[in-house]
Amino acid sequence: MLIRTYAHPRAGLIGNPSDGYFGKTISFIIRNFRAEVCLWESPELEILPNDRDLLRFDCLGHLMSDVRLHGYYGGLRLLKASVKRFVDYCQEQGVKLHDANFTLRYHSDIPNQVGLAGSSAIITACLRALMKFYGVSIPKPLQPGLILSVETSELGIPAGLQDRVIQVYEGVVYMDFDRTLFERQGHGQYEELDPSLLPPLYIAYRTDLAEGTEVFHTDIRQRFNRGDPAVVNAMKYWADLAAEVRDCLLNRQLDRIPALLDRNFDKRRELYPISEGNLRMIQAARSVGASAKFTGSGGAIVGTYRDDAMFEALVAKLEPMGIKVFKPEIQCAGTSVDGAPVRR
Repeated sequence: MLIRTYAHPRAGLIGNPSDGYFGKTISFIIRNFRAEVCLWESPELEILPNDRDLLRFDCLGHLMSDVRLHGYYGGLRLLKASVKRFVDYCQEQGVKLHDANFTLRYHSDIPNQVGLAGSSAIITACLRALMKFYGVSIPKPLQPGLILSVETSELGIPAGLQDRVIQVYEGVVYMDFDRTLFERQGHGQYEELDPSLLPPLYIAYRTDLAEGTEVFHTDIRQRFNRGDPAVVNAMKYWADLAAEVRDCLLNRQLDRIPALLDRNFDKRRELYPISEGNLRMIQAARSVGASAKFTGSGGAIVGTYRDDAMFEALVAKLEPMGIKVFKPEIQCAGTSVDGAPVRR
């Protein structure tokens, strides 16, 4: 039996990066791209490489191009670590797994390292495939934490829960990561919102600005743990913005949202180093009247636009700069139990 499972990239609409610091965020799924994992029973357990995992190159130029596009690590480590953490979880829960072997293969068309959570999409799709192969059901609120542990505990990649929550729940989700919630129930509070409440949104990204999340977060974690007032207050500021946007959506006060998104980035600029290329992308989008902030750690932005004329102005401004612009597909006709969209 061939098992195919999928997961999609996401955009952090508001509140990030407070999700890794007991804050609040709103995020939505982007169905324009997807990560796919295929799993089938086989005599030996095997994980197959993708074109992101090349170790043989035509020449030095080919190697250099591959490193710029995919970094030094492909997806094999993500799958291997996902299998390991899945087995750990089952052992901890006393779940006995059958002893059949399998082969895993992945493919992803998600732009790499531009803040769209492509790595966690591969892990999410892999977890869905493993649950289906072994007939294991993991409660939905616990899945994001398990997915996060693949990157943080197994691979040492700093990350927050936002990406994994939205990729598990899909659609649009308001997330509250309050510390007391975690102490009481082991996970945050996740409120699914109607995507039709959202204002018109665009996504723009530039792959030559790709940068890993571990680069972007620099020493913020250490400063937060030390109680640095600038960092602690910023996390509360971003969390409050997320709560405010949630209220605006529910009360249909969409005209207030663009300024709140801009404030999210402006505060980020005060605390984090922003590359010149990323700053130019933000400024170019705002120059035509759109709002703009990072979807994640840089390389991609999300914002609101007023009407089709403004969207066309966005495209005309950004695409000559080598920046791709598109309208995110958030809803579909339905979603199967393995995360696959019924229609694309």
